[in-house]
Parts: sequence; structure tokens; C-alpha cells
Amino acid sequence: MNLKYKPELLAPAGDMEKLKLAFMYGADAVYASTADFAMRTREIGFDYNSLKEGINYTHSINKKIYITVNTFPHSSEIPNFIKHAKKLITLSPDAFIVADPGLVKYFIDNCNIPVHLSTQANITNYLASNFWQDQGVKRIVLARELNLKDIKLITQKTKIPIETFVHGAMCMAYSGRCQISNYLTGRDPNRGKCVQACRFKYKVFGLKEELRPNDNYEILEDDTGSYLFNSKDLCMINHIPELINAGVTSFKIEGRLKGIYYVTTVTRLYRQAIDLYFANPKKYLASKKYFSNEILKTSNRGYTTGFYFNKPDPSTNNYLTQKETSSYSFVGQVIYQDLKNKTISVLVKNQLKLGSILEIITPNKIIKHKLTKMEHKNKPASIVHAGYEITFKLTKKIPILSLIRTKI
Repeated sequence: MNLKYKPELLAPAGDMEKLKLAFMYGADAVYASTADFAMRTREIGFDYNSLKEGINYTHSINKKIYITVNTFPHSSEIPNFIKHAKKLITLSPDAFIVADPGLVKYFIDNCNIPVHLSTQANITNYLASNFWQDQGVKRIVLARELNLKDIKLITQKTKIPIETFVHGAMCMAYSGRCQISNYLTGRDPNRGKCVQACRFKYKVFGLKEELRPNDNYEILEDDTGSYLFNSKDLCMINHIPELINAGVTSFKIEGRLKGIYYVTTVTRLYRQAIDLYFANPKKYLASKKYFSNEILKTSNRGYTTGFYFNKPDPSTNNYLTQKETSSYSFVGQVIYQDLKNKTISVLVKNQLKLGSILEIITPNKIIKHKLTKMEHKNKPASIVHAGYEITFKLTKKIPILSLIRTKI
């Protein structure tokens, strides 16, 4: 299919706070879940009640929310799945994201809520896309292992909307079909319990010599260790035209387990990039350096374009560390503004010192401010830590919940 309209920007929502911030900073839709039968079971902040609240809030601002039910349950788990599915159906989300064929059929047979086929289903060609459309699926989330030519061929030979991941962590296995976590820890990635064993530091004794089959030879490494499976993060912010030309109708950001700083800054930048491209393509192309610099200000393992242009090579991995790095630190969130006295109140998230150059990130602009004076509990302070509430003078009007960062 040919894209005739601006693509949807789909952001992760690990809890209610992230959901609201994702919309505040430009998302058209979010995806969320409880911890049951979803590919993220750790640190998910939704239960049925808060998920219903999130759905109601989303619909009140005329946005969309999709609920993930994308694991591959065993037969013994099906009764619990059915109970879970019945509860979710009563919440009336805009779609379910599902991978298992049996679960797909259950939702299609038992409700009128659209089903989107998860990337876990590994769709890599238009015959598979057309098959699932014939079964009643309304959107395909393609496998990450496709290049732009493959994607364009699919969109040209199918009428079903296509969604792809454009930003976030990459799995070293085939669309999440990893067995390392299960083997090492007994936690099954395909049932939402991945420990991200691909990020572990390994010592490798993988070399054998034919005439000495009982001897193992260690692969030499330096002090940084061997992060053999540790992929860099996907980033396609400088390739909006290519994605649109390929016919992608929904741009998906990975990261339901990431913090609010990641969700807001990444969503904000992709919103800016998409809108700028549609408003002024030449200006978007001239702004690539800006987007490249800004995206580095949020946590990342280094960036790659994944499979979109060619197959990954050694430069696609980060062999030095599994830790995410950033050139900036998230230091606070605006919780109140006193317009009469021209002050703002900030909940501190990381250590903050006088003299810091703050960047206050609003949905539409970034305001720089040198912190020359601040108060904690009505007393002057020179250094504050996470959990403190501080106030300082600021004449410009700032949206509540805006985030603040400073250069490291």
C-alpha cells in the first residue's frame, strides 16, 4: 500500500505516568499491558484498574491505546489467559497486539476490538501478511529483520497497515526468539521473563583444535570483557523519508521498561522529525545533525539502523559495555509554577548543584537556565539530591511535568 497520510507515532507506556507524558510530548498512540501474558513482566506499572484509567484518559484526549498480549502460553496457562482476555475486553482498548495464532483467533472470535499481529509472529513476507489479513488481523507489526526493500515489497502487495520499530533496544535473537535467558536462568523470554542475557559479560572458551578435542582455548579479551551479543540501539530518526517511502504507517518506539526521561525525549524528537518532514522536507534534511545530537542526550548503547539498509556487521554491536550512556543527566521534573512570584517547583531526580546549566524540556521547546540560586524547604541550598523538592526563579511559563536535564 502507498502511504497517503502522516504515519502514527506509537510510544511505550509502562505505567500511567509514562502514558501521560508520551501523549504530552507528541505520541499519537501508546502500547501498554499488565504483567500477564505480555513480553514485559518486570516493572510494569499497570493492573486492571490503572489500565482502565489509562484507557479512559487516552480516549478523553482522542488518542489511541493498544494492549499487548503477545507471549506464547503453554496449554496449562490457557484457562488463565481466557480469564485475562475477558477482563481486557471489558476495558475497550483500541486494539490488542497478539502473536500466538490461537490467541489471535480467540480475540477475533470473542470481541470486535481490532487485533494487531505482534513482531513476535515473525512476519517477513507479503504472503504471510495477506494470510493474517484473511484471518481478520487489522495491522501487521513486521519482524525487525527486514530491510526497506523487503518492507516496501510487502506494503505494495498487501492492503493491511504496516507497523515497524524505529527506535530502541535490539534483540540479538530472531524477533525475540531467544533461548539464552531460559537456558541460563530458567526465565523464558517468549513468556515475558527475559533477563537480557545478551547484555551479560562473557568469557568465551569456544576454540577447539581438531587434534586436541578435549582442550578449550580462551578467546583473548581486554579489561572490558566480551559483550559478544550486545547490540547497539536502533535509531531511524534521520531516515523518516525512507520509512515513509517504504509504506510504513506506524512508527513504533521500543521501551516500556525505560524511564520517563527516555520516553519523553525520544517521543518528542520523533514527533518533531515527522512533523518537520511533512511541513518542510528540505528543512528536515538540513536538521539531521540536530536530531543526531539531541538523540544522544538520552540513554543509549550507541546507535545503528539495524537491518533497514543492510545486514548487521561488527559495527552493529557494542563490545565495550552493556551499560547505557548519555551526555546528559535527567535531574528534575517541574511540579508547580507560581506565576505571580515567578518561581517553579521541581522534584529532583539526580544530584543537582548551583551553577548548573539546566535545559528545561517542554513539548515545543527547550529553555536554558543557569541555576544561580535555589531553595529547599525555604532555605538556600547549594547541592540537592534525588527526592528533594526545590524552587527557583524563572520568568517563562513552563508546562507542569516538563523534564529538566543538565550536561554531564
